[in-house]
Amino acid sequence: MVRSLYTASTGMVHQMNRLDIVTNNMANSDTTAYKKEGSTSQSFDSVYGIKINDSSVYYIPQRIGRMNLGVKIGETYTDYSDGNLEETGQIYDMALSGNGFFAISYADNNGNESVRYTRDGNFTVNSDGILVTKDGDFVLAEDGGLINIPEGVSVTVDETGRITADGEEIARLRLIDFEDYNYLEKFGENMYIAVDGAAETEADCKVHQGYLEASNVNIVSEMVDLITVTRDYESNQKVIQAIDETLEKSVSLGRLV
Repeated sequence: MVRSLYTASTGMVHQMNRLDIVTNNMANSDTTAYKKEGSTSQSFDSVYGIKINDSSVYYIPQRIGRMNLGVKIGETYTDYSDGNLEETGQIYDMALSGNGFFAISYADNNGNESVRYTRDGNFTVNSDGILVTKDGDFVLAEDGGLINIPEGVSVTVDETGRITADGEEIARLRLIDFEDYNYLEKFGENMYIAVDGAAETEADCKVHQGYLEASNVNIVSEMVDLITVTRDYESNQKVIQAIDETLEKSVSLGRLV
């Protein structure tokens, strides 16, 4: 009987984790190039259903029945599929279609610089004429340097990331892809860090000037998931309440006897 309490409680914990992921997706549905997340579940390890130090079985560890103890949280994964392209008409807005990322020089609060990767091409030019992100981080060129935009020129960016000013090439965007996205770690809303083991490959993507990539979150499906999570959580909650009432009645009958 008590085991049912554990089973239902693991279900509630799992749904709480799903709720966190769904609400985060919904909160970032308007975040440029945000990639939605999902979660997996798996059967709770049977090893946790073992009784120990039980003198009635000569202190030999034995499994408590054949049923497992419910569900446990699995992995959280990221869906890297493309979002829709939204036209802005802004010269320095750039969107990617296909597999690849922009390379960004990121500086933390202590001034330490490192490379981050993003699909958010909401760029602009700072007062020094350097191409930067909306947060002021430098957009890297193919050679790893900064991209200087001459003043008073007509700037165009082709599908390969080649930047020209009045028809003359001034730089190429550094576009990077990775063999295995499992070696990418999320940083902030829509940036990524390449962790140990990440292997860079040539990007297979196209650059679209004057566009931004929208989030790939489908708000309708997330709302459906939110309703499902809420109902599943309530179902587990009702199971616990029913078991609690049954135990209370058992205790009351025991007192009467």
